[in-house]
Amino acid sequence: MLSADIAPPLGRAIAEGVGIACLTWLLSRLLSDPRNPWQVWDHPNARSLHAHPTPRVGGIAILIGGVIGFALLPEHPAPGLLVALGALGAIAILSWLDDRRGVSPRLRLLVHGVAACVAVLACARWPVAVLPGIRFPLAAPWAVALMTVFLVWTINLYNFMDGMDGFAGGMAVCGFGALAALALRAQDLGYARAALVIAFSALGFTISNFPPARLFMGDLGATTLGFAAGLMILIGAERGDFPVWAGLVVFSPFFVDATATLIRRLVRGEHPMAAHREHYYQRAVRLGFGHRSVVLGEYALMALCAAGAYLALGRPAGVQWAILAALAALYAFLARWIRHREGHGHNAQKASG
Repeated sequence: MLSADIAPPLGRAIAEGVGIACLTWLLSRLLSDPRNPWQVWDHPNARSLHAHPTPRVGGIAILIGGVIGFALLPEHPAPGLLVALGALGAIAILSWLDDRRGVSPRLRLLVHGVAACVAVLACARWPVAVLPGIRFPLAAPWAVALMTVFLVWTINLYNFMDGMDGFAGGMAVCGFGALAALALRAQDLGYARAALVIAFSALGFTISNFPPARLFMGDLGATTLGFAAGLMILIGAERGDFPVWAGLVVFSPFFVDATATLIRRLVRGEHPMAAHREHYYQRAVRLGFGHRSVVLGEYALMALCAAGAYLALGRPAGVQWAILAALAALYAFLARWIRHREGHGHNAQKASG
């Protein structure tokens, strides 16, 4: 239940967010114009899910909307947050160069690692409440190292998962919107407003990115959203708005798919950074379900995970573990179902051949 003093500023934040969404939608329309002098094209190949060349500069709209939204926040940003925004700027610049002409994987990893470490040192502390009923106190060096690795992973997994129209943008809308709801439950309006800025910035872009997409966010949009997601989870947990596991559950459609796919490829001896179409959402599209059906199904999964995280907070640890177990069982069922459908299709193809 929101306190009376939170409702009015929250209403203003939502009104401002709608304005930001309209701005990013307009910018997305302009950026999708083939005559745009900053245009960069994503040409389809054997590993793509799209069939026609599509602009991939939508991250510019998300970034501009986010910067304007943060400038409108009434609170003065803490020095640590300004340092984190500088680290995000370094990632954005590198990603823009990567979108235009490509950069080496080693340089990407180096910049991501340095930026993540700087952001962690500036504005994040190790949240000891990581799992329901379990606390993990760590010495400072180990905590910084673990949070840095986590942040580098979120930067890259968001990029890995940006491979289907409407998916990464919709995940940002739902994910950051859910983080805002978790913060409001804890009466933390400042954090909620920051999360809503990112959610509404992504919303305007997602309208142009919904299947069939007129515009992709590119590495610029994916890496900056991944950085923001990881850092917001750490900051929200440190502020006591929610435990780490709740933030992970909110973004679990990305975490589970990307991590399971990476492990599977490593076990088979495949290069983890090589382009592929083996994520579960890509496999679902290849099974013939269609982009819109798959992305709407992912939206439903995102909403279910967000609701599970919200409803679990404040419950006994046993109830929280039960909710986590139920979500784990759901993911296992979905993975098995996709494998079963693939096996059925393969057997049918052999029989017809």
